[in-house]
Amino acid sequence: MNLGGIFDLNSQESKLESLRKESLDPDLWNNKNNASNILRSIGRLENNIKIWADLEKRHSDITVLFEFAESGEVEEKEIIDELNQYEKIINDLELKLILGDDQDIQDAILTIHPGAGGTESQDWADMLFRMYSRYIERKSFNKMILDYQPGDEAGIKDITMEIKGDYAYGMLKAEAGIHRLVRISPFDSNSRRHTSFASVFVYPSVSEEIDIEINPNDLRIDTYRASGAGGQHVNKTDSAIRITHLPTNIVVQCQNERSQHKNKSQAMKVLKARLYKLEIEKEKEAVQELEDQKKDIGWGSQIRSYVFHPYNMVKDHRTKVESANVQNIMDGNLDNFIRAYLMENISDKELKN
Repeated sequence: MNLGGIFDLNSQESKLESLRKESLDPDLWNNKNNASNILRSIGRLENNIKIWADLEKRHSDITVLFEFAESGEVEEKEIIDELNQYEKIINDLELKLILGDDQDIQDAILTIHPGAGGTESQDWADMLFRMYSRYIERKSFNKMILDYQPGDEAGIKDITMEIKGDYAYGMLKAEAGIHRLVRISPFDSNSRRHTSFASVFVYPSVSEEIDIEINPNDLRIDTYRASGAGGQHVNKTDSAIRITHLPTNIVVQCQNERSQHKNKSQAMKVLKARLYKLEIEKEKEAVQELEDQKKDIGWGSQIRSYVFHPYNMVKDHRTKVESANVQNIMDGNLDNFIRAYLMENISDKELKN
């Protein structure tokens, strides 16, 4: 039976062999972007084939262990450990089967905006940034900060980062929406309970293979002096860039680099990602899904709540998945929430079809 995709082992091995031959071409690095894409594809295919091989090996090992268990030659713990590893591999394969859209395998661009509330919301945005940074570490992804605007007293006013890794967008798209925090405020001298909001946007990062045409006449480009923490980090020139795409009114900015040219290049990358996402949603006749992310960052529109007081609970309002281990979630252990969202999303698609 041929399930296709990552389960089509013969096709994957054939494609891997073809790419390896391409990688031996002495002129390969004349086109650095193409060379990087080929090497990345080779790594991805090798990983998929390894997962399949591991699955077959685990299945064989478990079969033998059960035979030994009948004669009392192995302990129950050994079988349980092997079954847990087997389950982990199956879950990994299942997620990759779910992430079947072309853009799912791409890198991601993630932006965090604090809601109204000044320092409280800016601090919450910074906490989310830490949470996603830990998640990125857990997944062995890499991140690059494209734009960072610190808060006036604490936290951040805005942050945009690019996350590089296979299926980065496919996984992180589950996080797009409004996140709500309830806690005793460390900034309130009366120790009152506060509710804060922050909005997370996730876009597929556009690779060189995807051609996004942008008419220069559709752009308004403004330069300004980058803000910072002071001292040697204050930029003395107007190196920060803000680009407005007039037809869609999409605004992107970048001030993280000292070079105006580099900031413009990074801002254009974010703009292309947002336009690409917009086109994807149009093709799927789901523009409203993108618009829903742009609701007021406040009550009634959150996708997930993080309650630190009067009890500990993180609850996803879309899937009803919850966890009382708040610290574990804030340390980036988001797999259960992301998996539940992806599973429910694929179920909804199947029902519509």
